[in-house]
Amino acid sequence: MPKTYSRLLALSLLLFTPLLSAAPAHTGHDTAGIKPAPCNDPEAPAALECALAPTATFDTEGRLWVVWALGGHVYLSRSDDQGQTFGTPLPINHAPERVAADGENRPKIIVAPQGRIFVSWTKRLPKPYSGDVRFTYSTDAGNSFAAPVTINDNRDLTSHRFESLGINERGELFLAWLDKRDQVAKARAGEPYRGAALYYTYSTDGGASFRPNRKIADHTCECCRTAMAFDPAGNPVITWRHVYEGNIRDHAITRLSGFEPGPVQRLSFDQWQIDACPHHGPAIDIAADGTHHTVWFNNAPERHGLFYARSVADNMTFSEPLNFGRYDAGAAHPDVLALQEQVYLTWKEFDGKQTSALVMHSLNQGRTWSTPTVVASTEGASDHPFLISDGHGVYLAWHRRGLPYQPFLISALAHDAH
Repeated sequence: MPKTYSRLLALSLLLFTPLLSAAPAHTGHDTAGIKPAPCNDPEAPAALECALAPTATFDTEGRLWVVWALGGHVYLSRSDDQGQTFGTPLPINHAPERVAADGENRPKIIVAPQGRIFVSWTKRLPKPYSGDVRFTYSTDAGNSFAAPVTINDNRDLTSHRFESLGINERGELFLAWLDKRDQVAKARAGEPYRGAALYYTYSTDGGASFRPNRKIADHTCECCRTAMAFDPAGNPVITWRHVYEGNIRDHAITRLSGFEPGPVQRLSFDQWQIDACPHHGPAIDIAADGTHHTVWFNNAPERHGLFYARSVADNMTFSEPLNFGRYDAGAAHPDVLALQEQVYLTWKEFDGKQTSALVMHSLNQGRTWSTPTVVASTEGASDHPFLISDGHGVYLAWHRRGLPYQPFLISALAHDAH
């Protein structure tokens, strides 16, 4: 999930706004007895209940915006009451195309001031595991969007996918994604190439134009999401799963400064050796004081499950990772949200019958943690869980397909930390 401009404002608001002491554990719809909506009718109108891979964010006014894919379109809808009701869905791309929509590769959204909205997604191409990164923007609060453009300037029928999208307070817009153009070039020359590469571009004119694509690193894992957050200076920090020598698929991190990529540093040292892509990328958020908070999954024989680490010293050196979640319950797909001293983690587990979204939190920048709490469960299909904030509370955004979509308010959990 993108860490957007609205989160930057939320960080400053929370410095002066105490979390809601009387908030319920969650305020999502009570789904007991609710029959899931039929989501397999191709002629049915777009419905958020049936969305594929919805992504939500709050704007600076506390309004909730959601983008999702369905039937060849990316849709946008807004709620003015924290998700209790939504407006009529608006198709962003008028010409249908094959939109990639799953947990690792989903549409992204940023809602910035002055009615500016930015949306990205991956268009699937005819060749398996291929795609193009697509982008559009609105300057009138989502009433209309510019014609979508393809961000990757390489047009090989190969993979340009798993993009992350972010904007800083200066309005500088960044996209980073996994790209196999170098693998294609090496194959033509009869040379081997491990994995994909990490590329990026940026815009300084509100998305009207982008600079030529540039490479950050060779040998990334091919099908794990990338993640982006911004440091206090407005520099994007990007993390991804990397392919190290011996097919070790651990995680790497880098910072762009002055639009230039910095050194690539290793983030995790779990030594997971696997000749495949796990479809299980990392997440990152950065607190207002600059502390970096990261989470990931690995499955090495000795170090496996979910891990959390926070930066120390120069903010690119990290603490000893904390192993969290129940590995025997398939703990997976973590996300992290950092609000000054308060840090929240979420992830999924499966008990053999139900899938549950859990949350735990820290009041001291990740040094100690609360007991994990189940926020919601389902016996049906569900998406990855994410954390978002409107500046007054923290919400779990977790879509259970066919059921009403509404984020769960979890900020009351902050008072149980130890």
